[in-house]
Amino acid sequence: MAGHPWVRRGYSAALLALAPLIWRRVWRERLPGHPRGERLGRIPPSPAGARTLWLHCASVGEVQAARPLIEALARAYPAHRLVLTTMTATGAERAAAIAERLLGEAEAAEVSHHFVPLDFAGAARRFLRRLRPELAIVFETELWPNLLAACAARGVPVAVVNGRLSPRAFRGYRRLGPLMAEALSHVRWLGAKSEADAERFRALGMAPAAIEITGSLKFDIGVDPAAREASERLRAALGGRPVWVAGSTHEGEDEAVLAAHARLRETHPAALLILVPRHPRRFEAVAELCRESGMATVRRSAGERPQAGTAVYLGDTMGELGVLYGAADLAFVGGSLVPVGGHNLLEPAALGVPVLTGPALANFADVAEALRERQALVEVAEADALAAALARLVDDADERRRLAAAGRAVVEANRGALARTLEGLDRLLPAG
Repeated sequence: MAGHPWVRRGYSAALLALAPLIWRRVWRERLPGHPRGERLGRIPPSPAGARTLWLHCASVGEVQAARPLIEALARAYPAHRLVLTTMTATGAERAAAIAERLLGEAEAAEVSHHFVPLDFAGAARRFLRRLRPELAIVFETELWPNLLAACAARGVPVAVVNGRLSPRAFRGYRRLGPLMAEALSHVRWLGAKSEADAERFRALGMAPAAIEITGSLKFDIGVDPAAREASERLRAALGGRPVWVAGSTHEGEDEAVLAAHARLRETHPAALLILVPRHPRRFEAVAELCRESGMATVRRSAGERPQAGTAVYLGDTMGELGVLYGAADLAFVGGSLVPVGGHNLLEPAALGVPVLTGPALANFADVAEALRERQALVEVAEADALAAALARLVDDADERRRLAAAGRAVVEANRGALARTLEGLDRLLPAG
């Protein structure tokens, strides 16, 4: 059941009332070359005659998960320009790195980036008027009511890809019932990750006929040959010592990871932890935690390399998590020992690195279940359990090989969402 436009007017009034707080929140999300006016839809107009595809991802995790789709769109539609938008600066940096890699391909679309406008009605209209996309593609759950309504007003078809709604997100959106029903009425096609996600979108008011279950794009993750070579070089430089990565860690989790590593080194004194915090703004705070732990630490951002006495290698750079995962014997994926909901378990699995995780996996429940079914996931509840699992696996090369093979098998068995997504998007594009 579609909602009513009047609920969006109330939403817009509330946004305007909160504008000072919203602006303060996004003020720090800035990059050179991206004026803050982009937040109000003030982007350069699209060149005359340009055919534009627009893909929006919230942050760095979504950009990374969308990378196979970004690359496929650029290659499938070389006569178009592909414009990526993100809410965060870290997402913008990741988008820029992907665009740079595609720049050298003669048969690929031009790829560029802007910050998405805040969801004020005027900013949304201005952004769409200047961008003039043929198709708007929203990754996962970035359902901004005024942006979707502005697309509908200009006749721009909207697709939601890799559509997911965690139970927690569903409960939040359901409290906004009429507003979300009106927003979803502007979506022409939704590629849901699973039947459970599809059912939640239907419960919010999405037309059942517009929903197709495509599976998760995360399983279509590719392995960059250049990143693989960088991983091999790093692994060779580290020697034969046991190496594990704790990737995408959050506040309150780094302490547990460092405690687990200290326990591991009691029985395996040569073990090296590569610690990669999720957010760049926490790099300095995590470096201080490492110093307080008393374990010898070097920082990747300083160009330092671990020596024989180094216990912790702080991965305080952007866009290199895959390289660091690929250099390790084991990978713990963060956001899972704290109530964040987890991060991409498939990134190390695709590289053939055994995967460990905490219990908080709401954001990756479907991926976690697929890995569990093949016994390709090691789950721990807290620091002591993590230390025990690491010690066991460091000593058991056969089990590490089994976990690695099972993880790769899960990735391969679940590929195909990308092809189904591209088919759905192609139906929305005008001919010619």
